[in-house]
Order: sequence, then structure tokens, then C-alpha cells
Amino acid sequence: MATAQDISSDLQGREHVEARFGGFGGQGIILSGMILGRAVTVHAGRNAVMSQSYGPESRGGACMAEVVIADGEIAYPRVLEPDLIVMMSQEAYGKYAAGRSAESILIVDQDLVEVDEEREAGRLVLKTPSTRMAEELGRRIIANIVMLGFVCGATNVVDMDIMREAVLASVPPGTEKLNLSAVEAGYEHALKLLAEIRSGGGA
Repeated sequence: MATAQDISSDLQGREHVEARFGGFGGQGIILSGMILGRAVTVHAGRNAVMSQSYGPESRGGACMAEVVIADGEIAYPRVLEPDLIVMMSQEAYGKYAAGRSAESILIVDQDLVEVDEEREAGRLVLKTPSTRMAEELGRRIIANIVMLGFVCGATNVVDMDIMREAVLASVPPGTEKLNLSAVEAGYEHALKLLAEIRSGGGA
């Protein structure tokens, strides 16, 4: 099973990676999946497919985006055994994070998701205040971009330079500076948290 000590390179270089993002409508969960897919295909030259799912409400209900990344052909477009799960709401955590393998990495917004400590015992779980950080940057709506930066820093699923390019190419004109600040903030927080974990000071 992956450990905190090797997480920073855990997803880098894998031929096949399955990622699942979950949250509520309005958080930009689908955009997160699109940006990751864009980073992989347009900027990294790999293959990726994305699928999405909404709850009964397009805004406020649980929603999910799945991204399958591979060096070769992708035979099936849905996530079967997620390597990475990113949850930004309690409802999504309960709905989309259950039944994951012991080897998968779970990342949650610590202010919006209370994990089941018994269920997650022995598993790799990283908690980050992405929504709070977004509010401190001035716009709660960029929490998904903060989270993408954190994901990049914590798992190295794509190079940070590639993630920056994908973010800048995907956000509305006039918001580039704000979104770049958001992805950078998430990335730096991940590096800081990993350093604390390795030194025995984090969880």
C-alpha cells in the first residue's frame, strides 16, 4: 500500500491512472476533470477520457467526474479501480468514495468532508482546506483550482508546469491571475504538508 513517504511520486510514470473527483454542483467538479484531462492530452501528450455524473440537482446535488489516463489505448472510459479519489463534499464522499481499494489515495477538503476514520484506517488520506484557501484568495469559487494544485503537488499525476498551462487555457478571460494564484497555493500547500508528514509532524 502507498505510504506518505512515497506519495509524491506514487502516480508519476504509471501507464494507467484512474481518478475520481466528487463534490456538489457549483463547485467546478466537472471543470476539474476537464482540466486534468486537458493537461494530460494537450500538454502531456498522453491519452485521457472523462465521464461525468450528476445527482438529481445540477447545482447543489452530488456530482462526479472521472478521468482515465493511459499511455496507450483506453479500452473502457469509466473508472473501475480508482488510484486517486478527490472529494469536496460530504455527500459525494459517502456516495463516491465507498468501496475503494486500500491502495487508492484519498484527498478531501477538510472543512467540508468528515472522513470515516474506522473505514479509512490504514489507508492513505490527505486533508487540505481548499475552500478556505480559496476564500482567503478572494473567491470561494476557485476552490476546485486550489484542489487541483494540491493534487498535482501531492501525487505528481502531471507535472506542475503542465497543470499551470492547462488551468490558464481553461479559465475565463480576465481570471487567469487569480486562478494561477489558486493552483500555486494548492501546490505549495501540498509540498508543505508532505514535508510535515515525512518529518512526523503531519497526518
